[in-house]
Amino acid sequence: MSAPERVFSVCPHDCPSTCALEVERLNAHTVGRLHGAKGQGYTDGVICAKVARYAERVHHPERLATPLRRTGPKGGGDFAPISWDDALDEIAEGFTRTVQSHGAEAVWPYNYAGTMGLLQRDGLKRLPHLLGYSRQKGTICSTIATAGWLAGVGAKRGLDPREMAEAEVILIWGANPVHTQVNVMAWVAKAVKGHGAKLMVVDPYRTATAEKADLHLMLRPGTDGALAAAMMQVLLAEGLADRAYLARLTDFDDTVEAHLMARTPEWAAAITGIEAETIRAAARLWGSTKKAFLRLGFGFTRSRNGAAAMHAATCLPAVTGAWQVRGGGALFANSDIYPIDTTLITAADGPHTGQRELDMSRLADILGGDAEALMGGPPVGAMLVQNTNPAAVNPDQRRVRAGLADAGMFLAVHEQFMTETAALADIILPATTFLEHDDLYKAGGHTHLQVARPVIAPFAEARPNHEVHRALAARLGAEHESFTMSAAEIVATTVVRSGLPPVESWDNATWLDRAPDFETAHFLNGFGGAEGRFRFKADWARTGAEGHRLPALPDHWAVIEEADAEHPFRLVTAPARNFLNTTFTETATSRAKEKAPEVKVHPGDLAALGLADGAAVALGNRRGRVRLTARAFDGVQRGVLIAETIWPGRDHAGGLGINALTSTDSPAPNGGAVFHDCAVWLAAAPADAA
Repeated sequence: MSAPERVFSVCPHDCPSTCALEVERLNAHTVGRLHGAKGQGYTDGVICAKVARYAERVHHPERLATPLRRTGPKGGGDFAPISWDDALDEIAEGFTRTVQSHGAEAVWPYNYAGTMGLLQRDGLKRLPHLLGYSRQKGTICSTIATAGWLAGVGAKRGLDPREMAEAEVILIWGANPVHTQVNVMAWVAKAVKGHGAKLMVVDPYRTATAEKADLHLMLRPGTDGALAAAMMQVLLAEGLADRAYLARLTDFDDTVEAHLMARTPEWAAAITGIEAETIRAAARLWGSTKKAFLRLGFGFTRSRNGAAAMHAATCLPAVTGAWQVRGGGALFANSDIYPIDTTLITAADGPHTGQRELDMSRLADILGGDAEALMGGPPVGAMLVQNTNPAAVNPDQRRVRAGLADAGMFLAVHEQFMTETAALADIILPATTFLEHDDLYKAGGHTHLQVARPVIAPFAEARPNHEVHRALAARLGAEHESFTMSAAEIVATTVVRSGLPPVESWDNATWLDRAPDFETAHFLNGFGGAEGRFRFKADWARTGAEGHRLPALPDHWAVIEEADAEHPFRLVTAPARNFLNTTFTETATSRAKEKAPEVKVHPGDLAALGLADGAAVALGNRRGRVRLTARAFDGVQRGVLIAETIWPGRDHAGGLGINALTSTDSPAPNGGAVFHDCAVWLAAAPADAA
């Protein structure tokens, strides 16, 4: 039997790796296993297991096959099939009624990164730009982290991640790539096996990544700024700082030094819970070589002080001058290396660009009628949701669900499965997966721009996002050049208008390496920002209206939701290995591997509460309560709880998921979601929940 045909594609999911794929195409409608593309320099043949078995998802028997209309109460699960024309007509009518009653800003197209493709994700922006609907401020993932990075570095780019193979010390801060970016671990392995590189990990719990580390810095959640500042104190005090580099390419001065010299390991130990000598050991290891690679994640920034923590961490390679050599420096994201003109995709040339921009992380507040969150405008009365599942993934889940379920909300959802959000819809539209449509992808975690084409025909009546946008635009009277074009034509034209070589000339007509030269990637000709210097004195003014609230210098900022007598535990809602947010929660293999909703609890805390391993427990705070199974775990500090992944509400006794506990508080300087900054109580679950 001959081997299956292999077709190039790109993983679309919300992950910095944006892996290049080779997909086994068995026939025009069926795929086999997915593989990492060996010809693409970063993916290098490696992908995660959940995407490798993607056939289990794309061919799942519960894929939505036809448009549906709600026939009973919202959330009751009663739907009937209707035609595409009828469904689109009803959505257009719902939007029009809302505009007539409350104005155009009462309609809010809402999406996120269920696909990271620039067209199928961002094409929804055309409706606000052309029709005056409310815009979306996309804060839920990286806004906090980006602000912290830009405050010091000044540009959203950094090292080529392939340089990790040349590093002698690798510091992974606030990420668990074994679960979330397996490619990072492949490049770490090259350095460890090649020349004995050392791995350090900063994380509040003993993750699968931390288990592989030479040194795990297991700090209390929300104390990263203190750890970074104390490490810098050691570097300065013990002669491990590169003072010539500091003078040439940073704003380091006596004021900065005096501030940092007061941030001793003993000071940080009281805040972080890490012993002072362990902090010194970490600083000495970092300062032992300029080939020290700092790989920064998102997790530690999902806190009220997350931007300040990110800024503090970014200072480490500046102190030692690590940026000057290959394998030395830092990477958070390389978004700025892609000069993409997205005008055709987003209709940024449309007549409406100044209307209100609602913060997606504050969906619960917005749907609850909070005047400040609504920016003084009308209530939201109609939504089209694509590429996200806000009824499960957004903070303060109980209020989000209530708002979406309100009888006055007209909700249309374009989805692949009957998610918790889709179950609350008035109209549901079946959506294609990435294997069934065209798109253009840039990557934060590497340096390649990539194009994907359909591998198989769309399932049943599923349609791509772009086709839904076109059809609604025709019904709503919106005109734009992009609506006359196919997705493939938009991708090809966008590439050319961005001044890039035509797609046909890319490697395998699929990917284009945009890696900057060494001097640019390492900021040897200057950092971003007007002065061209790395800023220890954080440039918060450029990052958001609330920048004045943040510490001027790298530091711990004590604004987190602290544990107290009523809520004695700090909760981190971390990602699991086999789910990605709520994606893959429908596949049998991923569900079997993750088993059930659990919370990791230190054995000492279980004993103090008179609870056993495996006990049914409840976690709660003023926002809600959630039921899980307690799992004894000594890889956390006392008083810290870890709940991995977002299980659907139906998997929890009581029906609410972990985001019933998380907050919509908007952190400085520019908003975001503080998922890992949460104080809760823990107790035995009521007997009826067993």
